[in-house]
Amino acid sequence: MNISASSTTVQKSAKPITLGLAGAFALTFLIPSAHAVPVVNLGSASGFAVLAGSKITDAGGSSAIANGNVGLYPTTGAAIGLTAGQVVGGTIYTAETSGALLNGAQNDLTTAYNDAASRPVTVDFGVVDNQLGGQTLFPGVYRFGHAATANLIGTLTLDANGELNPVWIFQATSDFITSAGAPDAAGSSVALINGANACDVFWQVGSSATIGTYSDFVGHIMADQSISLQAYATLDGSAMARIAAVTLDHNIITSTDCSAEGGDNTGSGSNHVPETTGTFLLLGTGLAGIFTFSQSMGSRR
Repeated sequence: MNISASSTTVQKSAKPITLGLAGAFALTFLIPSAHAVPVVNLGSASGFAVLAGSKITDAGGSSAIANGNVGLYPTTGAAIGLTAGQVVGGTIYTAETSGALLNGAQNDLTTAYNDAASRPVTVDFGVVDNQLGGQTLFPGVYRFGHAATANLIGTLTLDANGELNPVWIFQATSDFITSAGAPDAAGSSVALINGANACDVFWQVGSSATIGTYSDFVGHIMADQSISLQAYATLDGSAMARIAAVTLDHNIITSTDCSAEGGDNTGSGSNHVPETTGTFLLLGTGLAGIFTFSQSMGSRR
């Protein structure tokens, strides 16, 4: 009877321990974790603040490009309306002297454009007016069509929401227009909060993009046709047109160095990092439960 009782005790105690271990492994490997949107790889285009296919003009003659290169291809450098003095911390590349480099950058831009256009959509805002103004959007992929007035009127807030590598991709199936403003009163702007970074915001535009006067804009604009930054608009990111022109007018473009991020957009890293905090917390809870149960069983013996 004693042997039978001991055997029964061992079997009863072994079952909870086995279940506890199984639960711990399940928590580690089977509970789905939150997956970040993979970053768009700009490749060799990532070093450009302005990249165009047919022409680069500066209506006011006083735009400033900071920390990024300027390139035009396949049109020759005569169609670049910027001087070296306007490009601080970067270089102006022309087809005559840097054709291979620029051809590679344009090819990488096309690859990035197609990648962004093919991403599964988180939310489709459809064809209405002002799809983005007043919105607070977490990382994801957002699609919208033509707007009667503008796609962005007011402020769009991008909230990283605690993600380690947040990425936003905007798919404009037609043109993209932001509302014009006045001095000290931007008609349209993009705000970054809770760890959001301009490096991880991508605008894939099916035709042409127009950033309205005095707009305060953020992200990498990848347009199939042209990009126009109207008077005194600012851009934290890049303006890259596959086929047509980039037009400037008293603008400031600041190209952020994205290579320092854990997942950059040059291809040397990846933003596709699962959120593991919750998984490890649950694992720790499960292991703590096993330890407590084992201690309890040992004291009963």
